[in-house]
Order: sequence, then structure tokens, then C-alpha cells
Amino acid sequence: MNLVSFAPYSAPSMPPTLPFTPTRAEGLRRLNAFVARAGRDYPLNRNYDRGPGRHTGVSMLSPYLRRRLITEREVVAAVLAKHRYADAEKFIQEVMWRTYWKGWLEMRPSVWSRYEAALVPIDIDTSLLRAAEAGETGVAGFDHWASELVETGYLHNHARMWFASIWIFTLGLPWALGADFFLRHLIDADPASNTLSWRWVAGLHTSGKTYLATPGNIERYTAGRVRPSGLATEAQPITEDAPIDAPVMPPEMQRRGNGPALLLITPEDLQPESLFAPNGTVCGIVASPFAAQSFGVTFRKFEAGAVADAAKRAAAFFGCDVTTVDNVDASLLADAARSVDATEILTAYAPVGPVASALSDLSTNDLPLTQIRRSWDNRFWPHATKGYFPFKEQIPRLLVEEGLI
Repeated sequence: MNLVSFAPYSAPSMPPTLPFTPTRAEGLRRLNAFVARAGRDYPLNRNYDRGPGRHTGVSMLSPYLRRRLITEREVVAAVLAKHRYADAEKFIQEVMWRTYWKGWLEMRPSVWSRYEAALVPIDIDTSLLRAAEAGETGVAGFDHWASELVETGYLHNHARMWFASIWIFTLGLPWALGADFFLRHLIDADPASNTLSWRWVAGLHTSGKTYLATPGNIERYTAGRVRPSGLATEAQPITEDAPIDAPVMPPEMQRRGNGPALLLITPEDLQPESLFAPNGTVCGIVASPFAAQSFGVTFRKFEAGAVADAAKRAAAFFGCDVTTVDNVDASLLADAARSVDATEILTAYAPVGPVASALSDLSTNDLPLTQIRRSWDNRFWPHATKGYFPFKEQIPRLLVEEGLI
């Protein structure tokens, strides 16, 4: 079935790959460099996609926030130390979208399962799918963004929305395959933010509400760099057969005791020194990028470097030796725990996604695996029960409770 075809399009040449150094120090450097622009300047510039290497209107902190090399709380605290909440509200809201997506999916894990099920082979035009991923559809802008994504591992958020809309409504390709394409190439690939953003564009997150990319909007926010034609003029919402489950907040795990513990560092949270106290409980450390669970080459390369950075910091902070491995299984963890006489394994909470699925297979009755959730998540996630705007209304009050306002 040939859904649509376009003349070949020649994308502009790309600059060198964007330099994302996978360390906490680099994340903090970028945060400190951006803070001054997080106030009144941010709403004026954030929507403009000026092209690879020129995304000066946004923070580009997402690869670091994704893995909590820096945390949402740190970012918001740094911004509020420089700006009034009213002046920095727009930027803070963008940070809070990440928290919202995480909480929303955490209370509805079946939505992730639906996404995975939607990746099985279906009746589509595979030649069109290959052309879309290769940036060879002939759609101005879309092809350029496909190439930019593959070559740099990054896209401006506005470009991600345009791309998703064109993928779904102009090319007629399944939303889940587009979400999979992003996960395989984004350096900040995140199960919650990515899956739910694609569902939002498709009209699945907020029932009946879609996002339609228009030539005028694209031309305006690329400063005339991209002038597409032939885009869909309607965006009929995608529908699902079954309703989404009611939100249920998963209970917080509690430690079984205060004995010696093995710390497991996963790429879901690479700042263990701000989550676990240096009180002698941690007597050994295993760190892993969970390589088999990762998505794309750029993602895996960044993740391996980020895990190595976290392992080095953790070794100094806890005064323990660290074993770093490509992947983890129950036998390896058990051996590592026995070698340091640990009676429990501790790790930072892993939200819904591949790492969480892998962790579910690692705990045994003899050697429990306890996931510790950050207070930030406990405070904000329970409010992600509906759309973002009811969540947004709670943000100032919750930031007061966090002691940030």
C-alpha cells in the first residue's frame, strides 16, 4: 500500500556532532551558563529552531536531566536563586513537564506496554518508513530534522513536535514507529517524555486534541530557514480500542533493615551521592549502563560515559570499590553482594521503561533489591493524574513545600 510519495529532497549539510560531554560537571557548567537566560528572555526565544549547533534559546540540559546527572530540583533551585518565580515561570514549567510525564506514566504503566505492543510488524508501506527514517521523503524540514537527529542525537523541542505531526498526519505512518525512531537516536531518549509526547501529538494523551504542524508556524520559528509545502491540513485524532487504566501511584519501597548494602547504579539516576547517606551502610558498588536495554548508538555512548562518571564520584563519596559491567544479572549481583557481606541491594528508583523491567528480574527473597524514590518524585508525581494544566496549577504550592519559593 503506497500511502504518499514526494520528490527527493536534499537536506542542508550538517555541522559536527553536538558536544555533549557525559559528566555531572559538564551538566552543572551548562546549567550555570544558562541560568541568566531562564527568566524573561526565555519565552521570547525558546520556540526558535535556528539549526544544529545554534539552539541558543533553550538550555540543552535534557541529556543531563534525563539521567539525573543534574536533578530537576537542582535546576529549579538554581533558576529561582537568580529570578523571581513569575519571571522564570515558563522555563520552570518546561522542566516540570519532565516530572509530569514521569509521574503520569508511572501511574499508568500499561501505556508503556501498549507502546511496546504497537511495535510489532503491521501493514505499512515499508519503503515510505525507510524514506522517513533516512530523510528522503522530499518534505522540506522533515528530511533535515531526520538527518540532524541521526547525526547529532538531538532535536529542538519545537522540531520534535513538527516532525511527529508530519510523520503521523502527512506521511500517515504509525505514531509508535516514530516514537521508536526517536528512542533509537535521541541522546536524551526517555520512555515517559518520548512516548507521551508522541501520544499527545497524535491525540491520544488528551483525547481528541492533536497537534498539527503548519507551514506558517514552521517558517516563523525557523526564521524563514524552512518553508514546507504539501503538509496535512487536518489532524484527525488517533483512537484506541481500550480505555486507559485509572492512575495508581506505586507504593514506596522500604528498606528491610540497616545492615550492609550493595549499591547498584543504573542510568536512571546517576547522582547517588545526593540520594544515599555516606553512613557506612554502602559497602560495595556495582554500576552498569544496562547496555542491552539502551536505545541507540549515540545514546549508549553518552550513557556509558555518564555511568563511568557516576561510578568515579560514588567510589570517592562512599569510600568503596566499584565494579562496572555492561549489563547486570541476578547471579552477578548476588556474587557482588556476597563479596562485601551485603544483606540488601539498594538502587535509585527506576521509572517505567526498560531499566525498570530489567530490575524486576534481579530481586530475590534472600537478597532483596530496594528501590529508593526521591522526595521530589514523591511530592510531584501523585498530582499527574490528569492533563498538564491541572498539574501546573499545583507547581507553586509544591515548590513552597520544597522550600524553593
